[in-house]
Amino acid sequence: MKTSVQDFRKLVAQVGEIDQIMIDVEKAEGIYVWDTDNKQYMDMLSGICVGNVGHRNPKVVQAVKEQMDKYMHVMVYGEFVQSPQYRYFKRLKEFLPDSFSQIFYVNSGSEAIEGALKAAKLFTKRSEIISCKASYHGSTLGAVSMLSQEEFTRGFRPLLPDCNKITYNSFEELEKITERTACVVAEAVAVGEGVKLPAEGWLQALRKRCNETGTVLIFDEIQTGFGRTGKLFAFEHFEGVVPDILCIAKGMGGGMPIGAFIGREDIMQSLNNHHPLIGHASTFGGHPLGCVAALATLNCIIEDNLMADVEKKGERYRKELTHPLIKQVRGIGLFNCIKLKEDVDWQKALIACFSEGIITGTHLFNSQCLSLKPALIITDSQITESIERIKTALDKI
Repeated sequence: MKTSVQDFRKLVAQVGEIDQIMIDVEKAEGIYVWDTDNKQYMDMLSGICVGNVGHRNPKVVQAVKEQMDKYMHVMVYGEFVQSPQYRYFKRLKEFLPDSFSQIFYVNSGSEAIEGALKAAKLFTKRSEIISCKASYHGSTLGAVSMLSQEEFTRGFRPLLPDCNKITYNSFEELEKITERTACVVAEAVAVGEGVKLPAEGWLQALRKRCNETGTVLIFDEIQTGFGRTGKLFAFEHFEGVVPDILCIAKGMGGGMPIGAFIGREDIMQSLNNHHPLIGHASTFGGHPLGCVAALATLNCIIEDNLMADVEKKGERYRKELTHPLIKQVRGIGLFNCIKLKEDVDWQKALIACFSEGIITGTHLFNSQCLSLKPALIITDSQITESIERIKTALDKI
């Protein structure tokens, strides 16, 4: 049944304002989404890196159906043993450094960040939080407090105090991390201004500085996790760099809402066995449907060897997607962006892509960068087709 854009906007609060890219979704499968007029779209956004194993992956769907026949929500504050929570992290631990000993389940990336901040503060008994300029870690107030752009924060003041910024890839500014810094929140691969790789040695220098000052290093792998960069997590590309806390969500659940933060035992014990008002709590955190979906997603990535050719697939976009309006296609694995030339109207480009059946979006701090993050299951022929559709869209503007 069709729903008008006007009726939808009247009842449902929305972030977006461009009516021309509003899709009245009928169904989704694999890398495709269809609207109620049966128009097919290739999803180059993957629900903002949620659909790493594709829409309605059969293994994920089956796992959710089987769990629904057992139980759904029960209780999450430690009263009940829930095997979906246990089985998921037991499996995930097989692929993590030994220092990651415990997981705290939440519902989203924002909640994972908030929990990680609280754990770091409780553990260090310090107040300062440092993040990178032009980085985004969520929409909750603590996460918003880490934004460096006044236009995004002025309406929410007063913000969380003692939040300071460094520049991603600046070696000199690492000196701002001191013995009063509770934590540094960073991305192994930066997203906000378009996909940016770390300068050689910068992540290692960041890790070293945090070690020197007793600062908790938190990596936000909410978008880059679960095979997106060609490894399960982006930090694995960089030798000698392991965070103290890892924040995950999005691609974790294969389309189901789930998030978590994972940390060293001594840090996680700062939250354990606290009253929820003192530690951290989430009513639907570790929901059994989300956990079985997450396990099915992880098993799909590992057992179907989906990471094996992620870099080769991404390299095709970086080499073959050329156009007079494109300045650069950059990234790692299937975590890429199309950087348009400065004089190109990004809104027209975005609308043209949707018109040609390409779902994409811009980056928060650089609208000239369009997302190019299809599901890991995308085939060579689908890559070819998506490249041609994007070129055709750009031809029209």
